[in-house]
Amino acid sequence: MNFQIENNIFWQKKFINKNLREKKNKHVSLVLWFTGLSGSGKSTISNYLEKKLYNLKFNTYLLDGDNIRTGLCKDLSFCSKDRLENIRRIAEVSKLMLDAGLLVLTSVISPNNSHRNLAKDIIGRKNFIEIFVDTPIEICEKRDPKKLYKKYRMGKIKNFTGLDSKYENPKNPDIHINGTEDLNNIIDKIIIFLKKKLV
Repeated sequence: MNFQIENNIFWQKKFINKNLREKKNKHVSLVLWFTGLSGSGKSTISNYLEKKLYNLKFNTYLLDGDNIRTGLCKDLSFCSKDRLENIRRIAEVSKLMLDAGLLVLTSVISPNNSHRNLAKDIIGRKNFIEIFVDTPIEICEKRDPKKLYKKYRMGKIKNFTGLDSKYENPKNPDIHINGTEDLNNIIDKIIIFLKKKLV
């Protein structure tokens, strides 16, 4: 940060804090960070999970990586430097929503362990639930919901995760999901895990 700016910014204390918001919401706030290859099922799982949590009266918000790239991060490419900045921005937004007392579902490829560790450090490790949607790349390419694998094979896009750009599997995810499993079973598995954390 610029030295002059850094020395002229002061943290503003607030009357209403995260603990008070959690009491009002009657549940703790957490960030559920979904990671996995394109086509692994991250967006589908997080979308259905949010619907389930909403129906259970939890206060939620879903941050989808592609949606964020149409606004906050539309100036970023898919080079390594910009991917890191993309994760940093998403983590900072997730942290704000965490402070707002929400259960935040963040669905973003986040291919590198170092990038996910940055997100954990920004958000706070005790507030960060890493969910690895583990789906074989052959299945992801067969699904290809956004036709990105097809575009890659045609030479229309580069730096595609899992093909010419590496994806590093999480070392110790909090929840390890088999992305080929029945969607309802996946949702139930996550809900069971969360019930121990959300009171």
